[in-house]
Amino acid sequence: MYAIVEIAGHQFKVEKDQKVFVNRLSAEEGKKVSFDNVLLIGNGNDVTLGAPAIDGAQVSAKVLKHLKGDKVIVFKKKRRKGYRVKNGHRQSLTEIVIEGITASGAKKAAPKKETKKAEVKKPEPKAKAAAPKAKPATKKATGKADDLKKIEGIGPKIASTLVEGGISTFAELAKAKPEAISEIIAGVRGNHVTDTWPAQAKLAADGKWDELKALQDKLDGGKA
Repeated sequence: MYAIVEIAGHQFKVEKDQKVFVNRLSAEEGKKVSFDNVLLIGNGNDVTLGAPAIDGAQVSAKVLKHLKGDKVIVFKKKRRKGYRVKNGHRQSLTEIVIEGITASGAKKAAPKKETKKAEVKKPEPKAKAAAPKAKPATKKATGKADDLKKIEGIGPKIASTLVEGGISTFAELAKAKPEAISEIIAGVRGNHVTDTWPAQAKLAADGKWDELKALQDKLDGGKA
């Protein structure tokens, strides 16, 4: 039996007892993790396809260790400009071993039917334009994902890396320690100072945008 599952933003074809290297997970070494975004399960000639994910399906795994991948050299050069920049990068990875694939409650894809000529339908009358809705009032951060880029010092790459590491809201970022944040974004190139991020996130979570702006005016790239 094999499955195609999404783990930390990437899709993998996995089987039981297979070792896989994925983007850094927040789980500790030796802990068990599970992934329920299973897109396909195959067992011999029997294939179950999700739409897009399979209901009830799950892939369970165990975290073996955290490590960094091979160094990648990035070299930039501009002709006749005297511009040369050389940087190295090592991606933060997690090695996991697949312990089981569960397909309980999965719905099999319907068999393909012969295509028929499309019937010509009469055009439906256009619906009347709905009245414009009033803009909703600003609310405090909830359990849904927040725009972490509103924090001074956080760009699109760092925001996506924090989400993959389990921090997707202002409230979660406010509770995180700067050391833990730095460990999550260790694979992002650059010198990032995370000391002020929890304080900024606390103001954003409480909806104190004026106080947040006043604080950010005193910062330089997130640095006090």
